[in-house]
Amino acid sequence: MLKKRKTEVYALGQHISMSAHKARRVIDQIRGRSYEETLMILELMPYRACYPILKLVYSAAANASYNLNSNEANLVISKAEVNEGTTVKKLKPRARGRSYAIKRPTCHITIVVKDMSLDEYVDIDYLTWLKKPKWKNKYTDMTYHDMYNSEGVWDKK
Repeated sequence: MLKKRKTEVYALGQHISMSAHKARRVIDQIRGRSYEETLMILELMPYRACYPILKLVYSAAANASYNLNSNEANLVISKAEVNEGTTVKKLKPRARGRSYAIKRPTCHITIVVKDMSLDEYVDIDYLTWLKKPKWKNKYTDMTYHDMYNSEGVWDKK
């Protein structure tokens, strides 16, 4: 019996402190390209938006290798989108007791990678073999590190 197999995985970065317009300038260059070509483009482009997008592409490739058992050479950026996030509003004191509003825009970036080597339909017996546990230790300690809200990580120019 055949069943449709999942061939796409994604990585989502939320509340990245830059405008969506500046991030879209970089995202439009990598959409539809292979994984290796995307890494070369992002490392050589001179924009500040390249670093968080590069981290998301790495994360999506790691998700694909873990969840789909896929090779990085077969990955293609199938969908990449940037949505506007919340705007952080601050007040800066000015002369004569007045205040000046500072608006820091944020964005949400989604990177979807697709494994081109996988067939869309697969035998169910193969799926039951894939669902075996990947590690033997039942109780593992998982730590969470928020990479987007730590201060001083990115160059804020």
